[in-house]
Amino acid sequence: MAHLRLVSLDDAVVFPGMPVTLPADVAGDKRVFLIPQRGSGYAKVGVVAEVTERVALGGRSIASFMPLRRAVPGAAQTGPDGVLRVEVDERPDPDAPKGLTRELEREYRAVVEEILELRGDDGRISAFVRSITHPGSLADTAGYSPDLKLELLEALDVVERLSLALRFQQERLAELRVRKRIREEVESGTQKQQREYLLRRQMEAIRKELGEDEGSVADEYRKKIAAAAMPEAVQKQAERELARLERMGESNAEGSMIRTYLDWLLAVPWSKRS
Repeated sequence: MAHLRLVSLDDAVVFPGMPVTLPADVAGDKRVFLIPQRGSGYAKVGVVAEVTERVALGGRSIASFMPLRRAVPGAAQTGPDGVLRVEVDERPDPDAPKGLTRELEREYRAVVEEILELRGDDGRISAFVRSITHPGSLADTAGYSPDLKLELLEALDVVERLSLALRFQQERLAELRVRKRIREEVESGTQKQQREYLLRRQMEAIRKELGEDEGSVADEYRKKIAAAAMPEAVQKQAERELARLERMGESNAEGSMIRTYLDWLLAVPWSKRS
């Protein structure tokens, strides 16, 4: 087993194949062990990473890493140089039987494609996902979202990890579908209100051309109500609604609803008995 410098990750989780740059002094080490903090301790799994670049900026050391594979930490010891080094058991992804992963891969890719379509992907991320052939690496793409990172990192079994990633992406897709439906309903409602407003304005213009005004419209309703032979309670309700219509005017959205209600009352054959 290798003994590698431990680089603690305070608020980040990195996965194999995902380059990262961090504030870290790695001296002359070529490889390090990157591991996220969890509470007062560390995660169960980290990654062995190659140091690809190291620079000093403003008195601070910054290093770039290429994570290579998962690893499980063992015993840790501080050396004479004051550096904490840990024994690591490297766990490269095994080649899982295709029979166990083929359907999971197919479903995962389909879900991710729909997510990217809903988010307006220009095709680059979709092409990147299609280029991934190993099921373990495919599952790790779910780690680009922060909600599942630590749980996904600690899933050493490829089938378990892919199942976990698929469940997470399905939940994301369901949330995106709900947001889309709400947005479409809001847009549809707005368009309906705009159409109703334009129709009301057109009707007002037509009435003005015919020499009608809101007062004459109310008078017409009053005559129709009086002639409809409504039951007393119904007639009083109709007269109350007509008074409300006169107060608020027809250009109001509620005024349109009142007119629809009055038209319905007047359409009932109150004077006829079955």
